[in-house]
Amino acid sequence: MTGPSVALPDGVDPAVRTRELRGAHDAFTRHGRVQPRVRSVIAQSWRRCARARISPDSTARIELTAPDLHEYREEHPLARVLPVFRELVGSYAAHQEHLLAVCDARGSLLWVEGDSGTLTRAEGLGFVPGARWAESAMGTNAPGTAMAVGAPVQVFGPEHFSRRVHPWTCAAAPLRDPRTGQLLGAVDITGGDGLAHPHSLAFVQAVARAAEAQLALLEPAPPPAHGTLHALGRDEALLVLGGRRLRLGRRHSEIMALLAHRPEGWSGEELAIALYEDEAVAPVTLRAEMSRLRTLLGPGVLLSRPYRTVAPLRADFAAVTRRLAMGAVPAALTGYGGPLLPGSTAPAVVRLRHRIEDAARAAVIARADAGLLADWVCSPWGEDDPAAWQALADALPPEGRPAALARVRALDAELGARRDTRSCAPAASPGQAAPGPAAASGPAAAPEPATAGPAPCPRPGAYRWQATYPQRAPS
Repeated sequence: MTGPSVALPDGVDPAVRTRELRGAHDAFTRHGRVQPRVRSVIAQSWRRCARARISPDSTARIELTAPDLHEYREEHPLARVLPVFRELVGSYAAHQEHLLAVCDARGSLLWVEGDSGTLTRAEGLGFVPGARWAESAMGTNAPGTAMAVGAPVQVFGPEHFSRRVHPWTCAAAPLRDPRTGQLLGAVDITGGDGLAHPHSLAFVQAVARAAEAQLALLEPAPPPAHGTLHALGRDEALLVLGGRRLRLGRRHSEIMALLAHRPEGWSGEELAIALYEDEAVAPVTLRAEMSRLRTLLGPGVLLSRPYRTVAPLRADFAAVTRRLAMGAVPAALTGYGGPLLPGSTAPAVVRLRHRIEDAARAAVIARADAGLLADWVCSPWGEDDPAAWQALADALPPEGRPAALARVRALDAELGARRDTRSCAPAASPGQAAPGPAAASGPAAAPEPATAGPAPCPRPGAYRWQATYPQRAPS
């Protein structure tokens, strides 16, 4: 294999290339200049690192620790093809003093295995299970950059953005769900200069394709009455049921989300109150909706009196809630694709949406981890959250704070402008003048309760919940 993803073409002396790249890395980190000798895939990655204000002296952060790591690995789709990685890469890595590494879509290392001496050296580097090696966290590196560009990548020595990783060479390929195309993570081989050979890049790409093929073969047909509901970040939920993939309409999405949330079921009256803002909706309206849903799902799925599914549904929002309750914040955010049915106005869905999002937001801020906070504020649901931006500024080193603090000031100014256009004071009753500054000082100044008036001012950051979130592409 040749091309821009190959770090060291045949015939190039590794020692000479190392000296060239050290000079190029120093020129870029000091002056922002990319020298022609730097491959385009690396130059583009370095520029992304600079825009993200990643330090060339960055170190890896451990985000997942036992027992959270163990549970998260057991649930991850790549756990099912770990034997493929071990069979194809494991023995090769162990004999060649290399490491096999598998990470998730956020760049968190799930497994790191191989030669014991190399493992010990890697521990000092922070290249261990539970550490985050996304490009946005650790700069240019094979698994992180491969996922950033969506293609196999080889990174040689000083091509790594972090100076601590300059003695290492790695090759990685991204892994995708063969059914949906969703990014699952990456498989990586890490070691010394010997891995700069073009064959290692072709090898790791072949391993990734073999794992994806195995995933496609292993996919079992789910039980007829048991399914999975995907409702985070989408107005129209996706229900995987009995081997079928059903994209639900908005009202059916709300119903299935509530049934998944309360598997013991809802009475007709309870479900009507949970779904309809107008409590005067006739019972026949709900019965007709449930009849249409029953026809869509097929026989043997929905039960009545109370309304419920014949077997509990797995739901993406339930998994996020469970992980948050356990304190597994990074694992929870991995599965958090956005607010629950963001366009829904069903009262019970709105309450559940706010409960989940507030819990996730509070957990991220309380963790005070710069990586998690950066992920939150760079998301559509967190980009206008001044408290999260302030927490990010507090968590960053001094040289990285100005951009975050500037965003805090901009959001505060925006919130102030909104307050200026929406009075926080009670409106005067009809025929009564609004109290002025002089009247406010005496007992007679207290106005009578207003019969109508403007909505109360939002709490800081509350206006962000009103945003229109971009919909996830249907899987």
